[in-house]
Amino acid sequence: MGGIKRKEAPSGAVKSEKKQKTSQGKPTKFEKPAKRSHLDEAAENDGEDEESDEAQQKSQSNAKGGPKNFKVETTSAEAHAKQRQLAKERKAAKPHADEIQRSKQLWERLRRKSHVPKDERKELVTELFTIIEGRVRDFVFKHDSVRVIQCAIKYARPEQLKGIVKELQNDVRDLVESRYGKFLVAKMVVQGDREDKDLIVPQFYGHVKRLINHPEASWIVDDIYRQVATPQQKAMMLREWYGTEFALFGKQRPNASADQTTANLKKILEETPEKRKPVLSYLKQMINNLVQKKMTGFTMLHDAMLEYFLALDPGSEEHSDFLDILKGDIDADEEGGGGDLFRNLAFTQNGSRLLCLTIAYGSAKDRKLILRCFKDNIELMAFDNYAKMVLVTGLDVPDDTKTTSQIVLRELLGLQMEDSTQRFDRLEGMITNLNSRVPILYPMAGTQKWLIKDNEKALIDEVHKVRETTSKKAPEVRRQELISHVSAPLLEFVADRAQNLVQSSFACQPVTEILLECHDKDNVHRDAAKEAVAQLADGNPLEDGHIAKDPAASRMLKTLVSGGNFDPKTKTVKLSEPRLGFGKALYPIIKSNLVDWACSDSSFVVVALLESEDVPEKIKGEVKKALEKGKKKIQKAADGKEEKGEGKKKGNAGARILVVGLLLLF
Repeated sequence: MGGIKRKEAPSGAVKSEKKQKTSQGKPTKFEKPAKRSHLDEAAENDGEDEESDEAQQKSQSNAKGGPKNFKVETTSAEAHAKQRQLAKERKAAKPHADEIQRSKQLWERLRRKSHVPKDERKELVTELFTIIEGRVRDFVFKHDSVRVIQCAIKYARPEQLKGIVKELQNDVRDLVESRYGKFLVAKMVVQGDREDKDLIVPQFYGHVKRLINHPEASWIVDDIYRQVATPQQKAMMLREWYGTEFALFGKQRPNASADQTTANLKKILEETPEKRKPVLSYLKQMINNLVQKKMTGFTMLHDAMLEYFLALDPGSEEHSDFLDILKGDIDADEEGGGGDLFRNLAFTQNGSRLLCLTIAYGSAKDRKLILRCFKDNIELMAFDNYAKMVLVTGLDVPDDTKTTSQIVLRELLGLQMEDSTQRFDRLEGMITNLNSRVPILYPMAGTQKWLIKDNEKALIDEVHKVRETTSKKAPEVRRQELISHVSAPLLEFVADRAQNLVQSSFACQPVTEILLECHDKDNVHRDAAKEAVAQLADGNPLEDGHIAKDPAASRMLKTLVSGGNFDPKTKTVKLSEPRLGFGKALYPIIKSNLVDWACSDSSFVVVALLESEDVPEKIKGEVKKALEKGKKKIQKAADGKEEKGEGKKKGNAGARILVVGLLLLF
């Protein structure tokens, strides 16, 4: 009872040997997300690491308390022999003792997969199923025999597995609460087909609240929710967080239609406004209970928290109280400063969205406090599909760009590393990764389609809508300030690694954006990067392996010569400021092979030299004269060759544009 101090145990009391409840399933501290979930690991656990029978018996014997009284004339060896004999007799007296003993012998042989020939393994599996068929329940609640059923599932045919699932269907809840049985449930859901999964998942309906707080069952139920359950099954499980009424509904109608099982809390409350207060109160209590217990790694919790947050009215007292609950997880007196809740939220889809909205709604102090929680995890977050958007929001919302640059950009760019080679190696790996390049390039490229996916853009638009009421600084001012922080390091990086970067199609676009948007004092680093990229065009563009043969590199050179990105709305090129002047750097390098460039796969680079407003008129005049001299060769490339069986000619599109232009000019 709360508030009553428990009495001290009597001094003569025997110390209890009862095992302490395990906290294996409680994600009490934030850890680096593993590539494999608990569910997958449990499904591969055949029980090899479990206690031996003898050790288990010793533990049980010791738990009974009191020293053993042996006769003086009995030797230690005789006493031990007698104990072993008594243990064998007790085991033999248990139901199905012979079958269990034989099945364990089969398991001992089968688990050494590499040592068992295929034909022998087939015979052993057949014998094993002969023993366990129809009596699976007699095996699964014992620590030493449950591993036999796990082994059977591992080698079972689909129809055999289906038989095991149907026999254990009504025992699933008891199994997930068992220290050993939970591994069996993991194997069934991982190796079973959709029909098997649909038999298992509904067994949790009506019991989610209890199971998510259970030390053994919590993590496996959450993994089944995240990895196995269908959207409708997820909704049914999540609805139980809204109150007892929803739990009873799932228990009574496990096969309800999709319209009846929505987990959209805002929609539910709009349809039944009279339930708003009790539902929100019940959900808040469940959320707060898990947060206080530091059990913040569950995907189901993150989904429930987002539903609760979206159902609240911004600026209301409930809204402010919920933000305080989230911030309450940060404790300066705790080792590491706390903040495990924020770090866990960042790595799930709905958790990431909730965190982005929390940053957007927070004050300047709140934003700084939240971002500092991620200080040692910035690189890890950048490579994650969901956590990267938290970093984007952390750059896109706060007005204090100096602080956010120190917390986020400094870690992303590795500016704390003294060795430039190591720093560039690390940055090269991040720039060529589709996830980690997003927060690095977002200040330059914004929401361009090649960088941001549609669902990510929807989240950014949602954050921007909130930002209009919570931030004071103009978006373009914030963007330019962020660019000024990253310009020198990124331009220096491009100048050093240009050769490596253009070999990756994923890096050519970043190189383009860095050269167009970044600029430093006196353009020292920008000019060096520009020259390094231009030098890559040296040589014959018609030879294999040349940069002109690579479509991604070709587009990069064309855009750089144009001096900016093409704006589809205005149908014009938006020139960078200050002007890049890449055409002036490129022309001397390709001058001797200009006609070949006009006939190559990168002929549009030459077209850009004639059309771009960023290219000096003097260079345009020299290009026209050189093309006029090679007009016949360009015309031949434009005409192309007749394709077999089609009766059509496929020529060089860029060369055709150049030929038409020459005809108009001369």
